[in-house]
Amino acid sequence: MISGKTRAPGLRTRLLTVTVAAAAAAILPLASGGAAVAAPEKPSSITKVTDVNPREVTLSVYSKSMDKKIDVSVLVPKDRKKAAPVLYLLQGANGGIMNSGWAGQTKFKEYFTDKQVYVVSFVGGQYSYYTDWQRDDRSLGRNKWATFITEELPPLIAKQFSTTGANAVAGISMAGTSVFNLALKAPKLYRSIAAFSGCARTSDPLGQQYIKYVVEQRGKADVTNMWGPLNGPGWRENDPYINAAKLRGTKIYITSGTGIPGKHDQIDYIHDLNDAFFWSDRYVAGGFIEAVTNQCTHQMVDRLHQLKIPVTVNYRPTGTHSWGYWEDDLHTTWPKIERDLQ
Repeated sequence: MISGKTRAPGLRTRLLTVTVAAAAAAILPLASGGAAVAAPEKPSSITKVTDVNPREVTLSVYSKSMDKKIDVSVLVPKDRKKAAPVLYLLQGANGGIMNSGWAGQTKFKEYFTDKQVYVVSFVGGQYSYYTDWQRDDRSLGRNKWATFITEELPPLIAKQFSTTGANAVAGISMAGTSVFNLALKAPKLYRSIAAFSGCARTSDPLGQQYIKYVVEQRGKADVTNMWGPLNGPGWRENDPYINAAKLRGTKIYITSGTGIPGKHDQIDYIHDLNDAFFWSDRYVAGGFIEAVTNQCTHQMVDRLHQLKIPVTVNYRPTGTHSWGYWEDDLHTTWPKIERDLQ
């Protein structure tokens, strides 16, 4: 009996020890930052500032929504002692990669040398339509570009530089659609938007086929990851034609050619007359795409007129889907945008 009494406390002690150890094992991961405890989220921020030259700065910007860093180019105004407005300049379908964007194909930096404005651009977002995708994509990864452009980047630019708070956004081709949707997403952010050779209508058969060509054929991505199933509510929500009434109060500038070869398609602009790819890309593909965007442009302008929303439009009588015309569009449109930003 005595020996039985002496063994019982030992058993209880061992059971208590096991119980405490098990509880500790369950609690310690929580206390030590394990999987059960969410790591603190890093806010969007400027992580590095590089002076390229007296008139250009490169910002390394961390995007919280996409969890990655994006290099942002900022052209500073001629007089940095005075506050200045901001123009966001967006790339085309391939996001400006491989020297194919504004910096590589135009002399926009030289054009803005004597202008009192911050010009913000970046390389990236290829085939994304600069929108917030519903799902990550196997080919293009995570796309939350609308959040980056309208929510994360502007306050960082305003904090880093002396800005007036007046903003405008301009884009070509793919981004000619994006500028409308960005203005719809952030209705108080932009005083002006400019779309050069874009296709604003997205949920009709023509618009959807155009977007499928950009996202699926060129981007090798799943277009349903962007706004959901074709003809679904996500497409209508991101159709500037359907939601055009919400653009009232924003200055709108739209340009488009016809697809017929013009001054920038002549021999003087061709480096290699034997380059078959150039000929087919410029005249066949570029001509066809511009003809499509011309039809889209007419539809959007007609819709704005129907709603009695002012729009400034330039229907060029000629011109393929190419950079020479977009540089001209920027030069002719900027003086109007500049007045809007005063």
